[in-house]
Amino acid sequence: MAAIRALIVDDESLARERVRTLIAASPGVTVLAECTGGREAVAAIVEHQPDLVFLDVQMPDLDGFQVLEALGDDHLPAVVFVTAYDEYALRAFEVHALDYLLKPIEPGRFARTLARVRETLGDQSDRRLQDLLDALATRDLPLDRLVIRTRSKVSFLKPGEIDWLEADGKHVKLHVGRETHIVRQQLKRLEARLAPHGFVRVHRSAIVNVDRIKELEPWFHGEYVVILKDGTKLTSSAAHSEALHRMIDAAK
Repeated sequence: MAAIRALIVDDESLARERVRTLIAASPGVTVLAECTGGREAVAAIVEHQPDLVFLDVQMPDLDGFQVLEALGDDHLPAVVFVTAYDEYALRAFEVHALDYLLKPIEPGRFARTLARVRETLGDQSDRRLQDLLDALATRDLPLDRLVIRTRSKVSFLKPGEIDWLEADGKHVKLHVGRETHIVRQQLKRLEARLAPHGFVRVHRSAIVNVDRIKELEPWFHGEYVVILKDGTKLTSSAAHSEALHRMIDAAK
């Protein structure tokens, strides 16, 4: 098979050097770039599209698991977690990482990991990467940030910056002031993860940041017109009006 194109992600320079040295002694692996944090890693993975990422777990901005969450399926590489702590091993294998290396990395252990990587990447019928996507898609942890990717850059959006969200087929439109961003997510999944941040569904295709609501106007059959502070008007269906009222009362 062709040379494996790899990325090293770790906030410790000595740890990056160790992985780089072990790779240098292993034919058939090319290091594309090194990253010192999670946000940098997301941008580098989108840019370089590596086959493999050696990924630290604990980093100051995004941790290793948040890096994987931030990536869409078009950019998801094979992953080997590298960390000084064994407490994350179960979680790593729950998301179907190819391997989990403990620091300091032993050369023999590293060689076995690369053998596993080569076997996996060489088998086009392997389902590990799809399993990883499926596992990440079922996680409903509170969302700390959304990754917005364009051709020129990768930016990060905090939930509190969003006015409302709109379903758009297999995508979701994020309305942020005068800007609109599109992410490849399901509205139902985002609803569960944004609820802790004060978001409520007002319609089967719309979720609103309660802090952005200016007023509610009664409409027909228990429905409401939801008027946002920027003048946007949305219709709240009767099925979602009760939840909307509960959320507004809790925010008072």
